[in-house]
Amino acid sequence: MTDRIRLRIRFSKLGKIRWTSHRDVARMWERAFRRVDLPLAYSEGFSPRPKVSFGLALSTGHESVAEFLDVELSGWDGVEWDGLADRLSAALPVGIDVTAVAVLEPGTPSLQEAVTSCSWRFTVASAEGYPPVEEAEVRRRVAALMSASRFEVTRSRKGTEVTEDIRPGICSLEVQGCEPAGTVLTAELVAAPRAVRPAEVVTALGPGLEERDVRRTHQWIQCQDAPREPLHATPEDAPVAPHALERAS
Repeated sequence: MTDRIRLRIRFSKLGKIRWTSHRDVARMWERAFRRVDLPLAYSEGFSPRPKVSFGLALSTGHESVAEFLDVELSGWDGVEWDGLADRLSAALPVGIDVTAVAVLEPGTPSLQEAVTSCSWRFTVASAEGYPPVEEAEVRRRVAALMSASRFEVTRSRKGTEVTEDIRPGICSLEVQGCEPAGTVLTAELVAAPRAVRPAEVVTALGPGLEERDVRRTHQWIQCQDAPREPLHATPEDAPVAPHALERAS
């Protein structure tokens, strides 16, 4: 019997495709896998499905240059490895591009289990009905938030509203400058056990602001005490975290 293997794929989601739902994106991937003739492994039961698992959910309307998925294959036979990333990109809609593919070692934790934090780039701008908020004011609010010991938000969990402190989940938050759309921020936010979202950070910065142009730039796992991206392909594909923003800028 042929041993099954798992592939991990890193891809970007940019442009108009960001408005496509997660379910529709999953269907696009299934069609792409068939177009490039990958020998997909299927679940058992009355309605078998390809064994494809995505990483952390990306909100509709957000872009990303650091999305990941795992797909299980029935074996090595018939897989044309050369140019696989390019062929997958060609089989996907405009805006989704494969940037790396690697075979996972047996026992590699799933993306949902492994990813501990994500890096983000987003813009904050004055909300409708509020006066303009200048970059200097945004810097003041960022400094105040990062020096605070707590910031509570109300979340809905299984139909029940709960209040949680998100301040420990904001690992870093920095102002990168000003653009026509507003003030640009970068942040590293925890992904587990409760993910902190950019929208919650904007809320924590105080009234009169709204988020725009949200982009996930990296996902991080803890690997031998150093955070790395969850695709173990080459050193370039898994850079040490402090240098990663330069690569994605």
